[in-house]
Amino acid sequence: MSTRRVVIDPVTRIEGHAKISIFLDESGEVRDAQFHVTEFRGFEKFCEGRPLGEMAGITARVCGICPVSHILASAKAGDDIFAVDIPPAAEKLRRLMNLGQIVQSHALSFFHLSSPDLLLGFDSNPAQRNLFGLIAQHPEFARGGIRLRQFGQEIIELLGGRKIHPAWAVPGGVREPLTPEKRNHILCRVPEARQTTLSALAFVKRYIAEHREEVENFGNFPTLFLGLVSKDGAQWEHYDGYLRVVDSEGNILVDGHDPRRYTEIIGEAVEPHSYLKSPYFKPWGYPEGAYRVGPLARLNLCTRMGTPLADAELAEFRQHGNARGIVLSSFMYHYARLIEILAATERIEQLLNDPDILSSHVRAGGAINKLEGVGVSEAPRGTLFHHYQVDAHGMIRRVNLIIATGQNNLAMNRTVKQIAQHWIHGARDAQIPEGLLNRVEAGIRAFDPCLSCSTHAVGQMPLVVQLFDAQGRLIDEVRRD
Repeated sequence: MSTRRVVIDPVTRIEGHAKISIFLDESGEVRDAQFHVTEFRGFEKFCEGRPLGEMAGITARVCGICPVSHILASAKAGDDIFAVDIPPAAEKLRRLMNLGQIVQSHALSFFHLSSPDLLLGFDSNPAQRNLFGLIAQHPEFARGGIRLRQFGQEIIELLGGRKIHPAWAVPGGVREPLTPEKRNHILCRVPEARQTTLSALAFVKRYIAEHREEVENFGNFPTLFLGLVSKDGAQWEHYDGYLRVVDSEGNILVDGHDPRRYTEIIGEAVEPHSYLKSPYFKPWGYPEGAYRVGPLARLNLCTRMGTPLADAELAEFRQHGNARGIVLSSFMYHYARLIEILAATERIEQLLNDPDILSSHVRAGGAINKLEGVGVSEAPRGTLFHHYQVDAHGMIRRVNLIIATGQNNLAMNRTVKQIAQHWIHGARDAQIPEGLLNRVEAGIRAFDPCLSCSTHAVGQMPLVVQLFDAQGRLIDEVRRD
């Protein structure tokens, strides 16, 4: 059968290098679609030969949006190699910083990157469909999002000394304790952050009720879900705990699994069209073992958030799911992020009122006691794995990093295909409207991929859509510079 291909290159409003290929059949209907990550970085390789003590600082540079996630996972891998239990205050401070990271990253994703589509419309002028257009038309909403992200960044800065790449978490704990003055400053900002989040949740719930077509066709399909849950198996977890895997019906396939033994349940595949690895659930094989991680997965895995306001929101969220409360639409990542921000504001307040939080005992001494260690934590976008092998002197011999965006790779590809098949019909030439292409790209933005991270840009972003015949010859092109 003759096929044609539409290429979106680059994908607009994401940070990093990626493109989308849409394959059309002879009638102009979508036969397949692929999401390609075209950048190569090689962090795993150039970490080899470095001292273990440098790894938190090096791997933080994987991303400027979520460096805290890598710092914490790396420090936890160091804890494992040192074979130490860190002081209680150190764990609570690490948790506090991770909550700040969740707040700032989720606020960036929702308010800055995705809400312009929701508030201004998928079919609106792309030159105005960005944060500055949002500020012009919805100034209070935009200001609230900016302040909320600032709140998360302030927590990171007050603990680690700077907002980006703080050299703070280390094997054995953290470098310095929290002072009463810094604690009080954070506490004063909690009420505003909570109110902004509740207002955004009210907006999202109205939007979902009024726009069922987007919700039902943005990556709405059965997959597995993977992530951490608390050690009792019931509560939302963002720093420690055990791995759980559930299917789309809510059946628990894996529970209480030590995250250091992740290789028993997670395999990694590579596709020729992308530099992004494709992890999968080993017992089901590839690609049948596709799973999702991140906010949607975490809310599908737990039975409670562990804080009053977030627990009430989780119960309402579950009403959008199946009989077991499992929510499948990837559009609902936006909703799930806001519930996680709300839970984070409540837990931040709890931690700051814990007497241990001001303890000066924040670091345990240690040395190389094991030649292999794994650190696992929940980054904003999903479960993050750092796996190191060292020699007797603590020099890195091998590194394996499994990033959340990679674990969502198979699901992102399916999302692109589903959206394209729903919105693009009879495309015999390259004149596919901007709004339809934007919906295809919005399916990727729903996952908030860290390539480094999705972004809205000022003005008209460059876009090239190319149409190829079955022999691979370019027969038409539309270019937007």
